[in-house]
Amino acid sequence: MAIPASELIINKNGTIYHLNLQPEHISDTIITVGDPDRVPMVSKYFDEMEVQITKREFVTHTGYYKGKRLTVISTGMGTDNIDILMNELDALVNIDFQSREPNEEKIALKIVRIGTSGSLQSDIPLGSHLASHFGVGLDSLMEFYPLEQDENEQSISKALQEQLGVGFRPYVVNGSKSLIEKIAFDMIPGNTLTCPGFYAPQGRVLRGGLRNPDLLQVYQNFRVCDFQLTNFEMETAGYYAMGRLLGHEMLSLNAIVANRISQEFATNAEEVIDSLIVKVLERI
Repeated sequence: MAIPASELIINKNGTIYHLNLQPEHISDTIITVGDPDRVPMVSKYFDEMEVQITKREFVTHTGYYKGKRLTVISTGMGTDNIDILMNELDALVNIDFQSREPNEEKIALKIVRIGTSGSLQSDIPLGSHLASHFGVGLDSLMEFYPLEQDENEQSISKALQEQLGVGFRPYVVNGSKSLIEKIAFDMIPGNTLTCPGFYAPQGRVLRGGLRNPDLLQVYQNFRVCDFQLTNFEMETAGYYAMGRLLGHEMLSLNAIVANRISQEFATNAEEVIDSLIVKVLERI
């Protein structure tokens, strides 16, 4: 059945609505970053540039690195943007824009997020690289999707809801084991908490206040058997959940630039990010 024009919005130039991309504009191997200014930090290493397209916060560069065709695209912040990004990337490779029907044979994209993150544990040092083995979502995105979770993921979700005392159920999803083995084999393994904001949801207090003054300690001390929260940011869980729903391989990598327990921030944050970019390009 054809997808209605109101659901799959295609621009007059044949591009998908928000990303402003046509299927041929992207590779099946994609690096994502939050900050649009970080896209050229990745693509400066390309040997050849093929595509440069910008619309809103979505900046896309496609080119070649050592003979491999890669796409790097910025997402902006938050899982609401990840909802747009993942659905539209999937549409580019798995829906026929002429018939507006899903393709019979599906393509599984390989998507690697390179982002910054704050540590929730004192033994995770500034300047380290952490791979998210699990994403834990505190946002409401998965309240609207039929996400399936295994028994272990459900038990972690339930325990976190109880310890936070919130009226919604967090969601827990694992990343791609094959991408972890290929790219993140020597990185710190972590379980990344995805927050629906940068300030109060991450325990920061400016003028708005904080409903739970012990929130940071709850995050730090949360345990289910040997499962603990290692770091937090604003996108990973959305990526992992959408990857599972749509059948794409997803890995989130984190440059640890802050330690919230010791209240430190890296003075060489750009160097930490750049070293992670180079490592991913070599291994992807």
